[in-house]
Amino acid sequence: MAAVRATPANPMPGIVGATSSESGDQRSMPPELGPDSLAVLSGPTFMYSDSRGDVPPGGIGGLVHLDTRLISGWKLTINGGKLLVLRAETIEHYSAQYVLTNPELPGLPLNSLGIRRLRYVGDGFHERLELVSFGSEEVRVEVRLAVDVDFADLFEVKSVVRDRSREITRNHAADGSELCFSYRHEDFFAQTRVCCRTPADRIEGDELVWELDLHPREGWKVDLHVPLPPGMGVVEPVRGDIADVIHGRVDDPLRRWTEDRAVLRSDNQPLERTFFQSRIDISALRLDLEVKGQRIMLPGAGLPWFLTVFGRDTLITAYQTLVAGPALAKGALLGLAKLQGDQVDDFTDEEPGKILHEVRAGELTRTGVKPYGPYYGTADATQLWLILLSEYWRWTHDDETVRHLRDNALAALNWIDEYGDRDGDGYVEYATRSPEGLGNQCWRDSPDGVCFADGRIPVLPLATCDLQGYTYDAKLRMAELFDGPLDNPVLAQRLRDEAGTLRERFNRDFWIEERGGYYAVALDGDKNQVDSKTSNMGHLLWSGIVPPERADAVVRQLMSPDMFSGWGIRTLSREERPYNALGYHLGTVWPHDNSIAVLGLARYGYRAEANRVSLAMFEAAEQFGHRLPEALSGYARERLIFAVPYPTACSPQAWAAGTPLALIRAMLGINPVDGRLVLDPDIPEELGRITAERVRAFGHEWELEAVRTTGHVRLQAS
Repeated sequence: MAAVRATPANPMPGIVGATSSESGDQRSMPPELGPDSLAVLSGPTFMYSDSRGDVPPGGIGGLVHLDTRLISGWKLTINGGKLLVLRAETIEHYSAQYVLTNPELPGLPLNSLGIRRLRYVGDGFHERLELVSFGSEEVRVEVRLAVDVDFADLFEVKSVVRDRSREITRNHAADGSELCFSYRHEDFFAQTRVCCRTPADRIEGDELVWELDLHPREGWKVDLHVPLPPGMGVVEPVRGDIADVIHGRVDDPLRRWTEDRAVLRSDNQPLERTFFQSRIDISALRLDLEVKGQRIMLPGAGLPWFLTVFGRDTLITAYQTLVAGPALAKGALLGLAKLQGDQVDDFTDEEPGKILHEVRAGELTRTGVKPYGPYYGTADATQLWLILLSEYWRWTHDDETVRHLRDNALAALNWIDEYGDRDGDGYVEYATRSPEGLGNQCWRDSPDGVCFADGRIPVLPLATCDLQGYTYDAKLRMAELFDGPLDNPVLAQRLRDEAGTLRERFNRDFWIEERGGYYAVALDGDKNQVDSKTSNMGHLLWSGIVPPERADAVVRQLMSPDMFSGWGIRTLSREERPYNALGYHLGTVWPHDNSIAVLGLARYGYRAEANRVSLAMFEAAEQFGHRLPEALSGYARERLIFAVPYPTACSPQAWAAGTPLALIRAMLGINPVDGRLVLDPDIPEELGRITAERVRAFGHEWELEAVRTTGHVRLQAS
């Protein structure tokens, strides 16, 4: 009987409990809170609820802080009845307002109460409940808030929550002023306190109950506060009275942060609003964390599942947003360098020189069940770190920072050759060594994210095409740095030679002549071409590994009706058997993926195609409040007319928020060259004139202006 071989769907055959579903199946669960669900967030804290402001027990919603769910049920009733939604909206990323009324209830006519819930997340979770009676007579009202707490790890929220009820202790205040839940397991401790400024008349189990007699036009309110555990997390949280926060009457640290960044103006208002929303979202996702004794400040990947540091996501977001300022890139480089791998650890997939994949802080990580403290199972973050280091230097000429990171850069280069290339064939490939590791360790990290055209899952290890493109680009870029501030011309020449050899071999081994000519998505563990057509070809254009004579064929594939949906380039061609418009990496449209393709198209001179994709992205953003979600479904635009989000897509999501900035950079054709900014604009007529101020490069601020194919750059007066 033949031995079972490892695949991304079963990376550790024969090991009980081994799974690769953390980035795949568990992400595709249905949106149980409904399409009108709302979230408020601040750093690693969020509250996800339905449009009433309720969190039904047993669902995916709740108050989560640093990967632990502090509240799993939060349900408000009046006289036993669920409330009716009039309108609910987020005000800022951290605040929301819910306007409600009552249904027909015994002793309470329809619409006789005006009900408002105000909430925000900052130095804790705050909610104010306001009632006013519009009846002509006095009414008796029972206000009841049912609270559930399960202390679930976020990994469990995405799958199956372990029942901790016997281990949760309660110490509710006898005077009705507080509910208190506590949980301890080994060295992990969590506590949830629901504090009431107006004490409840009674506590029934885990429910706060107020009995009111309201005269006509009489109002009533109660403020609720759930403190967050002490420690790092939120970057400069907002504080203040709930009404003052909602109405913008308190100091907003985020507003101060965004006002210090580049500003874009355009004749096209939707473009301008999308750019502004991107700045807000990237700011909102900032995290202040302590990992392995190191303090780092970086953007979290996305709400709700990924409010944590991801190497790949952080690095791509920092690259996308360099046009708006270098601070995020510098923070990403320094923060991730602090946590660079320095040993071989099978459980966490750590290796010397490797840049991490993901950091978690929940119970499963802290008690050693999961390997995320941090986890290193990514084969691309190390190259992307080197690419960002180069791009940061090109925009800043910050020799000091680059020299400070010299040893990290050398360790990263050594990882590529010694650990990334597992079998000495010149290609970076991956296969997890951890029973809790990811099967796919490229950006297509779901279990079926890399597959043959007929749907078969390849055997490990896998050398995906994007990894080779990133490696090629990283070595050329590092050669530039070793010729410059790192001052090692011998190493620079060696890196150029290695990149040239890689490019030649790659174009021999990955190119497929059939079906119009295209690049295989990967070589499998037997060095067979994994022959599906994917959006990864756009990454190859971005890296520059594609010879000019093959660019036409690649662009034709990317822009064909089977790959371009009308909203963007699909992750997998409709020609392939496993195509699924709702499959995570099997036909969806990812904004960040498209931004990389657009930069690649522009690099090779395909400006019209780049603009076609960019305009589609901006038009999609308009349909989602000028905020691109993590991914769109792959349905053809001509069929459905409007864009459809991928089920449970993260929003906001960091590299989706960074996408508009990358698209604008491609349109402007803006690049740093020899200490100055150079423009080569090709702006679609629909967008009119684009201007930008406070663009930071080389220690100065610059002003840009462009319309169609003409533009100019000048230093901004201080």
